[in-house]
Formats: sequence, structure tokens, C-alpha cells
Amino acid sequence: MNLLINLLLGFFVLVSVLMVLVILMQRPKSEGLGAAFGGGVTENIFGAQTTNVLVKFTTWLAGIFFVLTFALSILNAHKSTADTAFRRELMKTQAAPQTSPAPAAARTSPSPAASAVPNSGAGVLPAGSAPPAASPAGSPKP
Repeated sequence: MNLLINLLLGFFVLVSVLMVLVILMQRPKSEGLGAAFGGGVTENIFGAQTTNVLVKFTTWLAGIFFVLTFALSILNAHKSTADTAFRRELMKTQAAPQTSPAPAAARTSPSPAASAVPNSGAGVLPAGSAPPAASPAGSPKP
């Protein structure tokens, strides 16, 4: 989808630049900025009906401009909802292990390093007490 959005954005910029140039080439009634580019030059290139051609071209470019704007807004809306749904799914999977009980491996006897020390009392728990909670990684801390 990102490739399609980038292609449409490139086409959108091209249409925008063409539209600016075509609008500036048109001869206004008051001979404003159009006279600065030499109003007679466009008549020599495009013929006597230059204003009709430029008006039609401007109309087509404006239509394409609005269609591209609408398409890009829809694509960006779909892209942002897909991102938020993906983020929600990630948040579910990250929240699930934190609320689950401690893994069974943490409830078994202490690690071999702790049992190597004889009668140190590190692995012995008083009767009726529960083992300490394991770290999120699942391995007991020394």
C-alpha cells in the first residue's frame, strides 16, 4: 500500500506543478501575470484558440487533482486504521504474559548453582509459603 501511496503522491505533485504552469500561462482579462510571460507566445505555439485549450486543460488537471486528493485521503485513512489495529493486537499479546501466573519452571527446585551450596538455606522455604515470583524472562534471579 505504501508503494501505491508514493506513486500517487508523485503523480499528485506532477499534476499540481502542471496546473500552476497552465494557470499562469492563461491570459487574464486585466492582462496581469499572463502578460509577463508574453501573451503572444502562447498564441503562436497553440494557435488562435489558446484560451479554449488552456481552459480545457486546466479543467482536466483540476479534476485529476481532486480525484487524486480523494484517493490519497482514503488510502491514508485505511493505512492508519491498519496500523492502529496492528498496534492493538501487539498490545494484547504483550499484556497477556504479564497477567498469566508464574511459569511451572519457576516453581520447581532452584537452579543447579543454588543447590551446589550445601545447607546454605537459600533453597529452603518455610512450610506453607509460596516461592517468589519469577522475573518476566522466566529465569529466577540469583
